[in-house]
Amino acid sequence: MSLFDNYFAFATTVFMGLLAIVNPISAIPVFMELTSYMDKKAKRNIATKSVLIAFCIILVFSVAGKLIFHVFGITLAALRVTGGILVFVIGYEMVRGKNENVQSEKLGDQPVKADQGISVAITPLAMPLLAGPGAITTSMSYSAAKDLTHLAIVMAVYAIICYITYLLFIAGERIVSIIGTNVMMVITKMMGLILAVIGVQMFALGLKELFNF
Repeated sequence: MSLFDNYFAFATTVFMGLLAIVNPISAIPVFMELTSYMDKKAKRNIATKSVLIAFCIILVFSVAGKLIFHVFGITLAALRVTGGILVFVIGYEMVRGKNENVQSEKLGDQPVKADQGISVAITPLAMPLLAGPGAITTSMSYSAAKDLTHLAIVMAVYAIICYITYLLFIAGERIVSIIGTNVMMVITKMMGLILAVIGVQMFALGLKELFNF
């Protein structure tokens, strides 16, 4: 019973930590903005691929993160700088708003097929939003110096978070229909501003770690 309690406490700690970092609710406006030109089938496809890719990223770094960093000479600070730049650009574009004319020129009047927009599922949805430096670092720290049971718990917890995120993405349109497009637009711009600030903070933290100041 004591062992079970320890595993349960560990799982609860991992869940709360990863949930706070991933924050799937805050990712809904980003998903809605980036997939606003897609049909329902394409949105579901992108939602599925984004959470699967994010899960694979966390799995790889949880199992062999230190080895990957060592082989390629990558530091966590460099990852934070790069992730910060990406997050800032995403937030800036959300605040600025999309260009409807350019959008229509690129996509035309035909619905977007499921295979189009896969880059959106990879970046920014899977990484750095769902599997960014924070999530990678947290999963690596929880998995390090632990047995396979703890690693399995970390991956199971992150899988649950990915499934919750998928459900929120799929319910995005319903959420918009309830709160209205104007409110959603305000939320999107607010989240864009927050993402831009988070990007700057990640970038600054990465620079501080790189140059030790």
